[in-house]
Amino acid sequence: MESISVFEIIKVGIGPSSSHTMGPWNAASAFIRIIKRERSIAEVKEVFLEFFGSLAKTGIGHGTDIAGMLGLNGEDFKTIDTTKIDEKIDQIKSSQKINLGGEKEIPFIYGHHLVLNMKQSLDYHPNGMIFKAIFEDGTELVQDFYSVGGGFIMSQEKKSIEKHCIRTLYPCHKSSDIVKYCEKLGLTRISDLILMNEESWRSQEETKKEALYIWQQIKECIYKGVNKEGVLPGGLNVSRRAAGINRKLLGDKIYKNKDEWFQQVVDAEENFTNINKWISCFALAVNEENASFGRIITAPTNGASGVIPAVLMYAQAFTPFTSEDDIIRFLLVAGEIGTLFKKNATISAAMGGCQAEVGVSSAMAAAGLTEILGGSVGQVLMAAEIAMEHHLGMTCDPIKGLVQIPCIERNTMGAIKAITAANIALESDPAKAKVSLDQVIQTMWETALSMNDRFKETSEGGLAIAVNVAEC
Repeated sequence: MESISVFEIIKVGIGPSSSHTMGPWNAASAFIRIIKRERSIAEVKEVFLEFFGSLAKTGIGHGTDIAGMLGLNGEDFKTIDTTKIDEKIDQIKSSQKINLGGEKEIPFIYGHHLVLNMKQSLDYHPNGMIFKAIFEDGTELVQDFYSVGGGFIMSQEKKSIEKHCIRTLYPCHKSSDIVKYCEKLGLTRISDLILMNEESWRSQEETKKEALYIWQQIKECIYKGVNKEGVLPGGLNVSRRAAGINRKLLGDKIYKNKDEWFQQVVDAEENFTNINKWISCFALAVNEENASFGRIITAPTNGASGVIPAVLMYAQAFTPFTSEDDIIRFLLVAGEIGTLFKKNATISAAMGGCQAEVGVSSAMAAAGLTEILGGSVGQVLMAAEIAMEHHLGMTCDPIKGLVQIPCIERNTMGAIKAITAANIALESDPAKAKVSLDQVIQTMWETALSMNDRFKETSEGGLAIAVNVAEC
C-alpha cells in the first residue's frame, strides 16, 4: 500500500470543493501535461471536457465547470488571484476561446466543448470526467479521470496520476501500525513517529517549516473570513455570519492586521459561552471563504476545511499549548489520521456522504488536539475513534449543490465534537475501549457502501429536495 504524506491530506486549496473543484482542476492540468508528453499544445485543434455523475449533478454549485476551464487555461489554483476568477471565466465564455495550457488559443464554446452529463455516470467512480484533444491531423487523445476526494485524482489505468510510490521507514496504514511502531521505538508521542516518516518526502526542518506555513495560511483565511460581510454567491442568499460574531465578541477593540486581531482574541473574555462562540466563528469564517472561491486549507477536503483550523485556533487562543512545536505536532498527527481514512475508507462525499468529510476532519482534529494536550498514543487514537463514531451515517445533501447548507454549519459542529472527543479520551483508559479506530474506519466504509446514492453529493435527497429553492 502506498504511503501518503500528511501534507497531501492537509494542503493549500481553493473553494468551494476539493473533489468537485480542485480535483477537476488538477485533472485538467494533468491532461495538459499528457498532451505535452504525447504530442504538443501547438498541434491541438480542439479540446473537449465532459463531466459525469456527481460532478455533473452538482457541478454548477461547486464550480466544477469553472475549475475545468481554468485548469485547461493553464491557471494554478495555488497561485491564481481569486478575485480575478469571474473575469477570466467571462473572457473565455464571451470570446469562445481558451488559451490551452497558457500557450495556444483555440475555439471553446461552453455547452459544446464543456458538457455536464447529468444522465450518465462512469462505472469506476461517481466523480468521473473524460477529456479529449483533437489534433490538427485529425487524431485524438482521450483520457478519463476520477476525482476521489481531497483533490486527489485517478484514472482506470493508473491508481494515482503522475506520482511515485513512496514507502516510509515505518509504514502506518492502520492505527494498529502506529501503536506497533511507537511501542517498538519507545515513543510516547505519535508526532515523533510521523516526523520520522515524513523524511521520505523532505527533511525534518522542511516538514516543520511546511507545518508552520500551513498555520499561517489558516490564520490568514480565518482573518479574511471574520472581516467580510455580505451574501455568499450561488443564489441561496446565505449571509456571512463570522464577521458579525467576531464584532460582537471583540466589541470596540481595534486591530490593523491578523496578528493584532489574534492577540485581541487571546485577550478577550474567556468563559464557556464566549469560547464556544469563537470556535464557531473560526469554522464559519473558513467555510464562508471556501463557499466564495477563497483560498483555504484543504483538510482533508474543502467541505470540511473549517474543522481543523477552528480546533487549532482554539488551542492556540484558549489553551496553554501555544508553541510552534505544538502547532507542528497537531498538524502531523491530524494529517496522519486523515491518511488512515484515505487508505482504508474514503474522504470523498460522493463515495461516503458527509461522514467522509466532516466526520474525518473531526477525527483528525480530535487526534491532533489530544496529542498536544498530553494524551498517550492510545488516547490520541481513541479521540479520533470517538469523533468519527458520532458522525457515522452523516449524509451529503447540499441544497442546490452549493457547499453552504448544511455544510458551513456542519464544520462548527465537527469542531465542537472534536474538542469533546479529545476531552473524553483524555479522561479515559484506552485499554477499556470497546471500539478501535481501525474498527470505526471499517464501519465507516461499510456504512458508505450501504448509503443510498441520493445522499452522496448528488443534491437528489435529504435537505437538497426537502427545501424548495427557486433557480436563479
